[in-house]
Amino acid sequence: MIVESVPNFSEGRDPVIIAEIAQAASGVEGAWLLDTTSDPDHNRAVLTVAGAPASVVAAVLAAVSAAVRRIDLTRHAGVHPRIGAADVVPFVPVRDVSLEDCAALARAAAGRIWRELRVPVFLYEAAALNHDRLRLENVRRLALAGAAPDIGEARHPTAGAAVVGAREFLIAWNINLRTTDLGFARRAARAIRESGGGLPAVKALGLPLESRGETQVSINLTDFRRTPLHVVFGAVSALCRGANVEVAGSELIGMIPQAALDISSGHDLRWLNLRPELVLENRLRQLNVTG
Repeated sequence: MIVESVPNFSEGRDPVIIAEIAQAASGVEGAWLLDTTSDPDHNRAVLTVAGAPASVVAAVLAAVSAAVRRIDLTRHAGVHPRIGAADVVPFVPVRDVSLEDCAALARAAAGRIWRELRVPVFLYEAAALNHDRLRLENVRRLALAGAAPDIGEARHPTAGAAVVGAREFLIAWNINLRTTDLGFARRAARAIRESGGGLPAVKALGLPLESRGETQVSINLTDFRRTPLHVVFGAVSALCRGANVEVAGSELIGMIPQAALDISSGHDLRWLNLRPELVLENRLRQLNVTG
């Protein structure tokens, strides 16, 4: 049995804090830290942890505890939406584990986050208790409007609230644009995302990258079989050509399954950071991860 968790933390600029959170996640027997990715413009770090279910929960809780100790959300600034220091904590089935199993793990972890750290939790996707909290973007909107959490109460004074859930594999992926025109990036994101009448299984935001003098279409691809990577990249590229904007390239956040690359084989996605160890199956084999 192998479960993956991809906790997102609201710190992408201080390497010491990021290292402390990653070290906490890697110190649990039976769980492996596969990858750590951070970005100063987003001011966000993403960890990928996999292993036996109970071990992954323990590793995630250790990382969340470190984040709550070290991150003060009242001093946070970054372009990525967030409601907490440990902002989003999804559990993902990998092998011999069902989505329902992961939902149970998520609810158990959420209960411990509140009891042990006094950080309230919103539940989303397969772990959601309310239909209007299935989608992460809806949870963010409700939380920012002051909605009560599903577990716990109010907000932690420096760590805010966490969003914990269970979902299938998601590819977090950015297409960077050689323009500072944020309006164009936002229009491109709106054109391709499913909620705007665009591509199925695509969520997207237009964000500034001030440190690079660029903008970005930041994408969550929730089903790469329904809408492959190359279809998304082609749609953004076509919009860019029409506006005389150059695509700087695309960058992966976290891990990617081999199947997603196979489906888009033969298409140039202008990868900026793809390397073999970011392919989930390669990394699991490299570390001899077993549940």
